[in-house]
Amino acid sequence: MAKLSSINKNERRKKLVKQYAAKYEKLKAIADDSSLDESDRLMARLKMAEIPRNANPTRVRNRCATTGRPRGYYRKFGVNRIELRNLGNKGLIPGLTKSSW
Repeated sequence: MAKLSSINKNERRKKLVKQYAAKYEKLKAIADDSSLDESDRLMARLKMAEIPRNANPTRVRNRCATTGRPRGYYRKFGVNRIELRNLGNKGLIPGLTKSSW
């Protein structure tokens, strides 16, 4: 089980990303638009720098839904590799079977 503080920190980051998503996307579009004047693009970058760092979507970490483990995360299932195996062995994930040869 991951430290509760790490899990809570990640949840705060998700909330900030959601809060600033519209503003971040608008400024990012302006900053990346090469048809605009260079000064406008620079102003957009400066305004992006004023947004809190944790509002950047790349700072959110994918974590296991059950244990909070950050490594070995499967996006399709939302759990890590260890929990995937445990849940698969118990038959709790539809369509997933343990292979044997």
